[in-house]
Amino acid sequence: MTSTSEPTSATPAHLALFAATSPNQLSAALESAGDPAAFPAVANALIGIHQTQDEQGGVPSHRAALLLTQTGAAVVSGPSPSPAAAQQVAFLLPGLGDHYLNMGLDLYRTLPVFREHFQRCAAWLEPELGVDLREVVYPKRDADDPEPRKATGLDLRSMLGRRTAPETEEERRLNQMRLCQPALFAVEYALAQQWRSWGLAPEIMLGYSLGEYVAACLAGVLSLEDSLAVVTRRAELIEELPPGAMLAVTLSEESITPLLGTHLSISAVNGPEFCVVSGPEEEITQLEQKLRAAAATTRRVRSTHAFHSKMMEPIADRVTAIMRGMRLRAPSIPYVSNVTGALIRASEATDPAYWAAHLCQPVRFMQGLSALNAPILLEVGPGQTLCSLASAALATRSEPSSAVASMRHAYDPDSDTAVLLRAVAGLWTRGAKLDWERFPSDSLISSNTLENQPREQQQAARPPATQTERLLATFWEELLKCEPPAADAHFFQLGANSLVATRLIDRVHKALRVRLPLREVYENPTLERMGAAIDALSRRTSARSARRPAPAPERSRSVPRPAPSVAPKLFTLPNGLRVSHQNEAETRHFYDDIFVHRTYAKNGIQIRNGACVLDVGGNIGLFTLFAHRQATGVRVFMFEPAPALFAIAKENVARHGIRATVLNFGLSNRDEHASFTFYPHSAGMSSFHADKAEERHNLKTIIANQQQAGNAEAAGFGARMDELLDARFTSVTFEARLRRLSDVLREQDIQRVDLMKVDVQKCELEVIEGIDDADWPKFSQIVLEAHDVNDRVATLRSLFARRGFSVTVEQDELYAGTNIYNIYALRKD
Repeated sequence: MTSTSEPTSATPAHLALFAATSPNQLSAALESAGDPAAFPAVANALIGIHQTQDEQGGVPSHRAALLLTQTGAAVVSGPSPSPAAAQQVAFLLPGLGDHYLNMGLDLYRTLPVFREHFQRCAAWLEPELGVDLREVVYPKRDADDPEPRKATGLDLRSMLGRRTAPETEEERRLNQMRLCQPALFAVEYALAQQWRSWGLAPEIMLGYSLGEYVAACLAGVLSLEDSLAVVTRRAELIEELPPGAMLAVTLSEESITPLLGTHLSISAVNGPEFCVVSGPEEEITQLEQKLRAAAATTRRVRSTHAFHSKMMEPIADRVTAIMRGMRLRAPSIPYVSNVTGALIRASEATDPAYWAAHLCQPVRFMQGLSALNAPILLEVGPGQTLCSLASAALATRSEPSSAVASMRHAYDPDSDTAVLLRAVAGLWTRGAKLDWERFPSDSLISSNTLENQPREQQQAARPPATQTERLLATFWEELLKCEPPAADAHFFQLGANSLVATRLIDRVHKALRVRLPLREVYENPTLERMGAAIDALSRRTSARSARRPAPAPERSRSVPRPAPSVAPKLFTLPNGLRVSHQNEAETRHFYDDIFVHRTYAKNGIQIRNGACVLDVGGNIGLFTLFAHRQATGVRVFMFEPAPALFAIAKENVARHGIRATVLNFGLSNRDEHASFTFYPHSAGMSSFHADKAEERHNLKTIIANQQQAGNAEAAGFGARMDELLDARFTSVTFEARLRRLSDVLREQDIQRVDLMKVDVQKCELEVIEGIDDADWPKFSQIVLEAHDVNDRVATLRSLFARRGFSVTVEQDELYAGTNIYNIYALRKD
């Protein structure tokens, strides 16, 4: 392991991406980009896209990128990609050697997708390792100012493997074989998922040593959980072996082989004249001295063991046995075998003995590079060793290719963010395809210049016209830190929430002496409609002051009263995914419950590749999205009776390419139509058994628990709690269909249910009663939110136990004081 500190600081950066139809136009665009001293003006947007067209409408195929930081600007330019097709990308996944303490710390702190996947690995590994991997890799991850040792420049002694400073205790812990291997796997896996979330799909992959396990996982050969288990147990076996040494030599395989003797092995062929030799320490030292005497260049590889050598053979059979216990599948993404240097065949990837050979035989990286047909190679992991090795090989290719690193090496003084943005720039200038819409709108922003917008989008929106609209616009700018809003701007789409709404109400009252109810803010969210609502309230107030009746009909004409529903809008989840939704506060609550706290994937509950999942009470589809992202080939059947939520769920399923059937009815113990009470502003509490008093109590208790936990938004409700609850429980009632689950199983030909999630607001027992005796063996796992009315939790616990399930019941801290519990039923083996 290489040891280092964090970079001097994670300085903010802005990446401006340019596309033009000619080199001259590109140069002019770069020159007009402005002085880097103007950086603070763009600090809130990390990425901006600027495309121009000439008068003939030429395709802007000449690309460049300008990276601005507080210390200056750097232009990154590249070849002009063919406008006809996006350039393919290959992932390079490194092995041990370039890992270091705090690798990717900036990414962990600032990128929700990276953090989510690293935490997912850490959570699964904690029982296996007996330690939280986050404490091992990022011991100071939560500190506001971790006071790292400053990296003021390149440490050449350390880079050459001649570091003299002793390892810290934290570095020694990370260096343990049983910890560093799963740690490196988790970092690479998280970074790969970050790239995938931005729309970058590898056409092919090449992993180096341990990196082949990451490639196999990404290709679906192994599930994530099985990959983590294999990597950890394999590392524990390696720790049992005697220590060894590794030596890099600038000789060809043919030249070094006669010098190896009985105990040494070639462990890697990295280039025409670059090999790594492994074996016992004494024999490696003797070879090192012999080569130095012959004026050959050598360098010790920092390693505790002799990987990919004869010294691994004593554990080969045990590695094979571990792999026999795993479900191995044919790769869904092509990747290169370290053993053969060619594309791996399905018969190899699914053969447990192959993985023992992978442990003992050399890494044929040089041959593997020849098998990569992608013009862009992206290194996905710490360090830039594979880029360096690849660049030398790519120089001899007839077809132009290039390598791009996306994580800093241990001695790079730049921040992780700056290095990652350079990689984005490199991909842009080389013509790689990324989905700019997937970049979070509040941090990485994709925006085209006006010349490239559709004509209808170029029409200027109406500015605020009335005095009230102009005053409101000022308040919105101050509260939301936004640009001057147009008349059709949407308060909540600009980032407002309930707390901001209460602050707005205070300002309106102080300025206009009008009491704007919170419900009016929700029902009139655009600047134009909110202004009209305030004007109508003002007229009513004036009329009452003059002892005249309020002109209610006029108010109805001025502010049309919509049906009590909320138009769907796009929202960026903390993990960077975009979803349609109705209510930000509720969506954030669902996200935390499902993605952060993993409520439906705990107490032994797992979602495996190819699973069949039932989402009963699907709402807008966040759990379905979660299940889709947990494993490959997941099939979901979602049940949602509310038409508004059903429509949004279908949008989200289509947007993310989820293999799901969305059904617009609820489940019960009989086939009928029933009255359904729908709360547009608290959709998750909508129910066939509505009880507003109970629902108000539960929501009020949840908000109180949030206040006690320090939630800033909840703390701001104060005296307006009842007003908020009135707004949240505005309702509409309609007839909805209910079906029996067993009838649906037959109609949809569902032969097994690997996991059923149920969240149906007091209808959970009826859902379970709709399962016929003959269908119970199909169910493996059930997670159910239960309302403990009439001893329902005990009833369900007993029912599941009789059906052969082990049962766990718990209450989340957020629901303390309510009758809401979670029940986990796992079929006994």
